[in-house]
Amino acid sequence: MTLPHSSLANLARALHHRNYRLFFAGQLVSLVGTWMQTVAQSWLVYRLTGSAELLGLMGFAAQGPVFLLATLGGVVADRFDRHRIMLMTQTGAMVLAAILAGLTLTERVQVWELFILAALLGVSNAFDIPARQAFIVEMVGHDDLPNAIALNSSLFNGARLFGPAIAGLLVAAGGEGWCFALNAISYLAVIAGLLAMRRQHKPRPPSQGSVLAHVRDGFSFVVGHGPIRALMLLLGISSLMGISYTVLMPIFADRILGGGPAGLGMLMSASGLGALAAAILLAARGNSQGLENWVAHGSAAFGLMLVLFSLSPWFWLSAAILVGAGFAFMVQMAATNTLIQTMVPDRYRGRTMALYSIMFIGMAPFGALLAGMLAGRIGAPPTVAVGGLICAAAGILFQRHLPRLRAERHRRAGETDSD
Repeated sequence: MTLPHSSLANLARALHHRNYRLFFAGQLVSLVGTWMQTVAQSWLVYRLTGSAELLGLMGFAAQGPVFLLATLGGVVADRFDRHRIMLMTQTGAMVLAAILAGLTLTERVQVWELFILAALLGVSNAFDIPARQAFIVEMVGHDDLPNAIALNSSLFNGARLFGPAIAGLLVAAGGEGWCFALNAISYLAVIAGLLAMRRQHKPRPPSQGSVLAHVRDGFSFVVGHGPIRALMLLLGISSLMGISYTVLMPIFADRILGGGPAGLGMLMSASGLGALAAAILLAARGNSQGLENWVAHGSAAFGLMLVLFSLSPWFWLSAAILVGAGFAFMVQMAATNTLIQTMVPDRYRGRTMALYSIMFIGMAPFGALLAGMLAGRIGAPPTVAVGGLICAAAGILFQRHLPRLRAERHRRAGETDSD
């Protein structure tokens, strides 16, 4: 894929902002550590228990708090300083990783402790994610917001390529504890970057009403505005019915494609490679024009790729299809984030991104449970195929409403500029 010179110039436009450069550099280090801990923690649970069910419950422990508490996190992000919120949540996550490292390296860790620490990290994320998403516009402004969101996606998926591989080597060489220790150290990069930022403090207007009233107000805003509501629903469907294919990946790698553990790693990396390519492509775009089409086509293509993956009997063909699936879903996810952030007024930004987090992250554990139940009854390939068909159908239905959605987006974007 060759990008024109103008696209190359747009690729890192958000990095012209000093505060965003500091944020980007810190995330570059920290996200690799996050992926290392995610892989090592799953392996540790499996090593201690040998239970696939407990692996699924660990996912619930880590992601459930986002579903339950992200709306409250969104209210906090809209009522208080987002920079301070991130300092608190990142410091808390660092402490949790350090505790996990200490327990594991001293060989005193218990399974129940893993669940408690994972749940506490989930609580931290429920407040961190809305604040972090809403803070981006404060670093780069509205003009460079699409580029910053795409660069964030590039960071996440670049770390997704390297973090698990490093974790595998460290676990084999010295055990899971070293992954947790390095992750704790990696948070220092984010915290240092946040502390080094130059900011003009803008006091927020005093909030009126209860927390529950603010939650209702944010929810009413999303439900009452067609484009944002449609984007949220489509993302929720893809997360619930599509992304759950990753839970069944060990079955495909071992029983269907004969790749074993090494094959599982290659299949997961293939999906990450496609997602990284999509994030880079989106970062090279100059603006958000036409992204509604990208969302619709991305959802439909993602569903189609899942159907093809469920039918493939050959390992390398399956890996190639997963590159396409990762690409398509990242197009949908990042374009959805960009469109929502360009339409939402800043006073609703934290609460809106909290609902975005629920649709993207909070629905995933329910999708994993549903996929496991269906796979136990009809098998893994039909389960993935059904999910793919639902995602494709949702993308097609979304596409039918593009003219109305496009007009509404332009109207909301104009209101946001004057907000």
